[in-house]
Amino acid sequence: MKKIISILTIVVLFSCSSKRNIVDQGESKIELSLSNKHKEVVDGILVGKAKRTDLQQIPFNDWFIRGYNEYNISEEVEEKLEEKIKDYTITIFMGTWCEDSQSQVPKFYKILEEVDFPLRKVTLITMSREKTTPEEFEKGLNITNVPTFIFYKNGKEVNRIVESPRVSLEQDMIDILYGNGYKHIYE
Repeated sequence: MKKIISILTIVVLFSCSSKRNIVDQGESKIELSLSNKHKEVVDGILVGKAKRTDLQQIPFNDWFIRGYNEYNISEEVEEKLEEKIKDYTITIFMGTWCEDSQSQVPKFYKILEEVDFPLRKVTLITMSREKTTPEEFEKGLNITNVPTFIFYKNGKEVNRIVESPRVSLEQDMIDILYGNGYKHIYE
């Protein structure tokens, strides 16, 4: 009876929030406030449309901040990327549960910051282990592995980096932006 009263109290307290996040707590689910209505955390996995700042929060901040801070790019690479990247928009599909995503996504964001790429031109989609989202953001995009970084120019997909870079994130990005015949590791 005590457990039922506790659960009802928690539900009532959080039911007024217009933006919710569901966290699994054993047999019950608790709703928590979030900054974006298109995402939720279930079993410690962020799912839906998110922002970089979401990855800087517990429980994701440990791997995100460490990976971001430890990564550096050279000035030469930075200049090459700055020349071309402004003409693009980028969509990132990732899994907060995925080691490749935990490794590559912080580095990718560090590169974008170093080249002054506007984050408003980045769409971050976090996925379930089945590589799906409730809103089906992945529909028709053939997302087979995460992370997947899709580069768009004038609204059309130009190319993508899938799961891991062939050479390095920077070199793969240069090859995509300069039209060097880049093929991701599964092509």
